[in-house]
Amino acid sequence: MIRLHHCPQTRSMRTLWLLHELGVEFEVVLHAFDKSLRDPEYLSLSPAGRVPALEIEGERMFETGAITEYLCERFPDANMGRGLEDPDRMAWLVWVHFAETISQHAAALTQQHIMLYEDAMRSPIVMKLEAARLAKCYDAIEARLSTPVENRDYLLTSGFSAADISVGQAVYMAQHFAKLDRHPAVADWYALITERPEFQKSLPAVGGARLYTQDFYPAWEMAG
Repeated sequence: MIRLHHCPQTRSMRTLWLLHELGVEFEVVLHAFDKSLRDPEYLSLSPAGRVPALEIEGERMFETGAITEYLCERFPDANMGRGLEDPDRMAWLVWVHFAETISQHAAALTQQHIMLYEDAMRSPIVMKLEAARLAKCYDAIEARLSTPVENRDYLLTSGFSAADISVGQAVYMAQHFAKLDRHPAVADWYALITERPEFQKSLPAVGGARLYTQDFYPAWEMAG
């Protein structure tokens, strides 16, 4: 049995999307993005009190990159991973883990805009710096997608994979703080991968809990 512990619009969305792509049976346990993640019962699954946490065959996992690698190896028929002998293996690993670089900058901005409730706690300088760092991440993806390789619609020459899921979900979060206006190849790729039914299934339910109440948070905007 596979059980995913999930908060909408967080890194656990990455694992949710992947599970849908793998076509395996699983169940989802929804959590609020609040102090309940620090409860001892949940900390026994994820010691840092973060999502995702994955229960699988009586074992537990945390950390999205590790979960992604394990699930792709466990369910290879879906071709979401790339094996040791695959020419795209190195690139697959790089992009699966680059997603966390993007997510760290998005998380810093989530804290600034959403988790810190008082203007005095927030830093416009941090907001601008982190938004600029997200744009640098977009530059890296743009360069990859713009490399002249025949029929490259995805991050890997060999086609869609968990690399696109990992980076795509990170870009989903990042776009709340940095737009894709100056990155046309990234915008086209993002539109393509988010048309997938499996991505749509990973989105918050209509009327359900959300982390982000706005589609976009300008870096210079202060509450009030």
